[in-house]
Amino acid sequence: MSRRSVEVTADLVLRAYRHGLFPMAEGRAGDKLFWLDPVKRGVLPLDGFHLPRRLLRTVLGGSFAVTADRNFPGTIAGCATPLPGRTDTWINPRIERLFTDLFHMGHAHSVETWQDGTLVGGLYGVVLGGAFFGESMFSFARDASKVALVHLVARLRLGGFRLLDTQFVTAHLTRFGAAEIPRDQYRQQLAEAVDHPAVWLADPGAELLAAAFRQLAERD
Repeated sequence: MSRRSVEVTADLVLRAYRHGLFPMAEGRAGDKLFWLDPVKRGVLPLDGFHLPRRLLRTVLGGSFAVTADRNFPGTIAGCATPLPGRTDTWINPRIERLFTDLFHMGHAHSVETWQDGTLVGGLYGVVLGGAFFGESMFSFARDASKVALVHLVARLRLGGFRLLDTQFVTAHLTRFGAAEIPRDQYRQQLAEAVDHPAVWLADPGAELLAAAFRQLAERD
């Protein structure tokens, strides 16, 4: 008797996130997906975000135009683009289709940074209740992804989110306060966050954002 494989759909991905799992592909050219449930999970505490003064000046200085949900396909494509030191990526066309479906369902969002009308950086992730699951980010210009991250954190705080899941911790994220926590502790935070009502604010307005940025800097 043959074993039928389960079709991976956007709905299945959402159910997996609710239980602490997330999908990845082995490489850009591969078609297979696998599920991860790390023993230690990366999180970036929304109340402990570290915003350096220099980066605050960049955020407020107008070097980048920043939008949310303006170009989700372009953002995920940017995250999948090979870069020096990263010749392959776990984002294959199947992952792109699944997360674009989630975007159309209102469960995935992007933050984009632009210079002279060109998309030069950004990030995307999944939303369930008061949890944001950060998937990937990219930068074709200095500080482009960092500015997108600051905008993300400001929006999450304004919208009442409780959890920013980074999946893994990198040296880049550690500078902003990201840390690893044990799987059991993560699942406890996850359970509380996904059932907490929160609002994704694609455009909170310049005044609210500026106040949120300054509040982040004051906490540093």
